[in-house]
Amino acid sequence: MVEQIIEFLKTINPILIYIAVFGIAFIENIFPPFPSDVIVAFSGALAAVADISLPLVIVFAVTGSTTGFIVMYFIGKLAGDKILEVGKIKFISPEAIFTVEKWFQKYGYWLIVANRFLAGTRAIISFFAGMSEMNLKKTIILSAVSSLIWNLILIFVGFYVGHNLNKISYYITTYNKVVFAIILAVAVFYILRFFIKRKSNVKN
Repeated sequence: MVEQIIEFLKTINPILIYIAVFGIAFIENIFPPFPSDVIVAFSGALAAVADISLPLVIVFAVTGSTTGFIVMYFIGKLAGDKILEVGKIKFISPEAIFTVEKWFQKYGYWLIVANRFLAGTRAIISFFAGMSEMNLKKTIILSAVSSLIWNLILIFVGFYVGHNLNKISYYITTYNKVVFAIILAVAVFYILRFFIKRKSNVKN
């Protein structure tokens, strides 16, 4: 099955492959559940066995990822307050939002560097970076650096593993699940603590 997929992809114009890599890396920033990491790694494996340029795969992956990050940055900057004021995230108070914005202003640039390695939070980091109105030039550079490091790892793993695509998918999926589980556990902890404190304040 894998061999058949590769043989089919070999017949496709390489330009379409590069555009697809760009689009996939872009979309993942807007819809984080999208499995772009596996597909980007697959493109690295494809470069090992087909007439696909490895440097161009890297360029399009990094450019797509960085562009998606900046789009979410501007969504947060231009409409972040309105999105949060809709009321769908009721457990986040205005005070909490203010605290998060200050936290991003103080530590946010480090988060931007690390954002590609934090599965499930990439869109959130870029969104709050925009809300915090962090320096656009520095944000673009650091998001590109983060994307470059992460995509280099994915693509070179795919390139050297080659045909063993099932192993690529397994390791990346496992990594994302572990990181997401840890983030979810931390989020649940803080949400519960918030409700417990609020209930305690009401009683007092």
